[in-house]
Amino acid sequence: MPRTIIRNGMILTLDDVGTYLENGALVIDGDRIAWIGQDADAPAAIGEARDGDTVIDATDKIVMPGLVDLHFHTALGKGYNDHLPLWEYLDECWYPLIRALDYDAAYWAAMASYTESIKAGVTTVNDMYRKLDALADAAEVVGIRAVLSNDIALDEFRLDTLQDNVDAFHRSHGANNGLIQVRFGIEWLPLASPELLRDTRALAVELGIGIHIHLNESMSEVENSLERFGKRPTELAYEVGLLGPDVVAAHCVHLNDDEIRMMAETGTHISHNPSSNAKLGNGIARVPEMLAAGINVGLGHDAVECNNSADMFEVMKYSSLVHRAQRQDASLMPAADVLRMATNNGSRALGHDTGRLAVGAKADVILVETNSVEFTPMLRETPVHMTSHLVFAANGGMVDTTIVDGKILMRGRELTTVDESEIVRKANEAFRRTVSRMEVVTRSA
Repeated sequence: MPRTIIRNGMILTLDDVGTYLENGALVIDGDRIAWIGQDADAPAAIGEARDGDTVIDATDKIVMPGLVDLHFHTALGKGYNDHLPLWEYLDECWYPLIRALDYDAAYWAAMASYTESIKAGVTTVNDMYRKLDALADAAEVVGIRAVLSNDIALDEFRLDTLQDNVDAFHRSHGANNGLIQVRFGIEWLPLASPELLRDTRALAVELGIGIHIHLNESMSEVENSLERFGKRPTELAYEVGLLGPDVVAAHCVHLNDDEIRMMAETGTHISHNPSSNAKLGNGIARVPEMLAAGINVGLGHDAVECNNSADMFEVMKYSSLVHRAQRQDASLMPAADVLRMATNNGSRALGHDTGRLAVGAKADVILVETNSVEFTPMLRETPVHMTSHLVFAANGGMVDTTIVDGKILMRGRELTTVDESEIVRKANEAFRRTVSRMEVVTRSA
């Protein structure tokens, strides 16, 4: 079987012991990492390149795990209705758009969304949206690792049902050699009920799949839940048994101490989405307290409709800076920890063998170009300096190569599986068609 051999790279493994090789080599055989070591040892360890092998010269490049976008929505309307708070934004933009979707619009929206992520070094998305058949087809064409979930709500809100998600599971779970997985997706408590949460948990156990849910994103959500159920969203999710180690809870901006305890007790994972929370005016999550409680916290961009960028390097920077600014403490959220949130922690939350470079692990690998003023100066002999640059100075445009499951999806900034110009054209056409079908019906909180 042809191999991919990466030579002369600065290998930042982000493994458990923080292995770093200033001049290293890495071999991918099939969908797994087969060897990692000093570049000087590569010829003796792996032999000469064989016919069909791909050899990549990673001189001046950081070789590291692909990024995991733990809270992701395929999106079609970037920059459309850009200055509304969450509830009004949902009613006037997001819900009307996704209710008007057809297969074609969802497919091209996903093609655009996944391609933007691949270009920025994201190898896994945890995507809650609609029309999962279209999303699965797009993910297979692009080649990204995708965990897909429907947008489940009570029937009156005309989104998705539990049965829609069950049907999507049977059609798409395990597709593309396991790169595509399906979970249950709950929109949020204002569009749900205790019974819906209980039914979702029961089916998740029956099918052996996880759950993706928005919780405590805004104070309006918390107030709605208190008014309708007499409990805060996370309190209700805990009481009905929804929370657990198979759950990714997105946002969690407004958790009180008791809700943080519930998250830690149940082993629920949290996706921190600071740039989306800032843009929508929802506040800043209590991430230092979550981490202190032992909660596994990953990072997500949310959606380009409420963020305008799927660049997870930007999300990493926000993840550190907002907490330092809010608490006037420059020691918070150090770069090394934030980088692991975007790799190790996201992978752990989804139960994937990715997010680190180790022999036997899945080959989700990116190469980041450092021969630029953005990475100058840099002390190559220590990972501390490059880690700082990755979190505080880099952007997705510095990703040179993206590899998912051993397959090269971008090399030298050139996409290998899709035609970006076609995606741009088709996604623009799909947006115009979908907007023409939108019906905006506002609803008070």
